[in-house]
Amino acid sequence: MSRLRLLIRLMAIQRVLVRHGLDELITATHLFRPFRWLLRLWPDTWNGDRKTGPRGERIREALQELGPIFVKFGQSLSTRQDLLPPDVGAELAKLQDQVPPFPAEQAREILERAYGRPPEEVFAEFTPDALAAASIAQVHAARLPTGEEVIVKVLRPGVRARIEQDIEVLYAIARLANRYWPEARRLRPVEVIEEYEKTCEAELDLMREAANCAQLRRNFKGSSQIYVPEIYWDYCNDRAMVQERIYGIPINQMDELRKAGTNIPKLAAHGVEIFFTQVFRDNFFHADMHPGNIFVDVTDPQNPRYAAVDFGIVGSLEDRDRRYLAENFIAFFDYDYHRVAQLHVDSGWVPEDTRVDELESAVRTVLEPIMNKPLKEISFGDVLMRLIQVARRFEMEVQPQLILLQKTLLQIEGLGRNIYRDLDIWETGRPVLKQWMSDQTGPAGSARRIARVLPDIRYT
Repeated sequence: MSRLRLLIRLMAIQRVLVRHGLDELITATHLFRPFRWLLRLWPDTWNGDRKTGPRGERIREALQELGPIFVKFGQSLSTRQDLLPPDVGAELAKLQDQVPPFPAEQAREILERAYGRPPEEVFAEFTPDALAAASIAQVHAARLPTGEEVIVKVLRPGVRARIEQDIEVLYAIARLANRYWPEARRLRPVEVIEEYEKTCEAELDLMREAANCAQLRRNFKGSSQIYVPEIYWDYCNDRAMVQERIYGIPINQMDELRKAGTNIPKLAAHGVEIFFTQVFRDNFFHADMHPGNIFVDVTDPQNPRYAAVDFGIVGSLEDRDRRYLAENFIAFFDYDYHRVAQLHVDSGWVPEDTRVDELESAVRTVLEPIMNKPLKEISFGDVLMRLIQVARRFEMEVQPQLILLQKTLLQIEGLGRNIYRDLDIWETGRPVLKQWMSDQTGPAGSARRIARVLPDIRYT
C-alpha cells in the first residue's frame, strides 16, 4: 500500500471514530498519546455532528462501519463479558450474529457468477434473504434437488480488498510500535500481524473452509459430544460453499437451554474436553469459538451435543510447541511450578539466563490463588494483569504461532463461564491431557514416530 492510500485509510478510520465520539478512547492509549495534538488540528474534530447514544452502542456501530477486521476484534472481545463493562459487553455480543447483511440481489449475482446460472435453477429451493450475516460472509437457506436442507455461504462483495487495506494499516501501526515502543521487542507486533494476515487469508478461501469442515467432521465422526455438518462438494467453489443445515439452540441462550432440561454441567465439561482433544489429539482446532458459531443439540437433553459452524479459522501447532504446552498444562495441574518455569526457559520463551527459582516464585504467585477453583471464584482480569507483569519482568516474548490458540482458550474459558460457573477447567482437562501424554510416551507413540521417519531412513 502506498503512503497516500495508507493516509487516506487512516483518515477514514479517524473520521469514523470522531463521528461516533470514540477518538478520546483511542488517544488515551499509551502508544497513541503522543499524537493527541494532531487530532486538535484535524478538521473533523471541529465538527459538532457526533453521535451521542450509549457508549456500547457507539462502539458497536463504529466497528461495523469500519469493516470486517474491526468486527472480528469486537467478536473476540465479546466472548469475555467478565472483562468488559456491562454496557459494552452487551452491545459487542450483537456482533456475533446481528451484523447487517448485504442485499439479497448482490448475493444472487455472486451465486449466478459462481454457478453460471441463477441459484433458483441450482437449488430446489433458495431463500434470497440472508439466514445469518457475519463480518466476512453471509449464509442463505436452500434445499438441494435431492432433498437435503443446506446453507449456502457467500463472501461479502469487496471484502478481500477491504481486509488487505486494513492489514496494511495494522502493519503500519506495528512498525510504528517497533520504532518507538520499548515493549515491541518482546511483544513482536510485526510477527503477530503476519500470523493474523495468514488467518485472514484462510478465512477468505471458501474451499479451504470446506476442507476444514470435512477434516473436523472426520475427527469427530460418531462423537457423542459434538456434531460437524457435512459438506456438499459438488456445489462448492471459490465463491460459494454449501454445507448441511444444522438446528440447535445458540450456546448463549441459556434460558432456552435450561427450559429444554439440558444437563448444563455435562455440556460445560464436554466443551473443555473437546478443546483439549482438538488441540492435543488431533492437532487441528476450531479457532473461532464465539457464541454465534456454536449451537447445542438438545434432542437428548441429558446428553447434549455441540454443533459447530463457520470453519474459516482453524489452528494447528508444531509438534515441539504442542509437547511443551501439554507439559506446561500438566505441570499446572500437578502444582509443579518449578517444572513450569524450567519449561519456559527450555523452550526459549524467556531468556536463557533467567533464574528458574525466581520465575518459579512468580508463577506460583499467579497460579496458586486460582488452582482447583471453579470459574465463579476466579477473577481472570486480575490473573491477566499478574501474568502481564510477570511477562514484562522476565522479558517473556510473545509467541506469534501460539496467538490463535491463546485466543481460542480465552474464548473457551469465556463460554464456560457463561454456561456453568461452577466448572473446574483444570480437573476437567487433566484426564484428556494425561491420556495424550501417555499415548505419546508409550509404545504406541514410539511406533508412530518410527513410522513417520522410516521412509526417510530407507532412502538415506
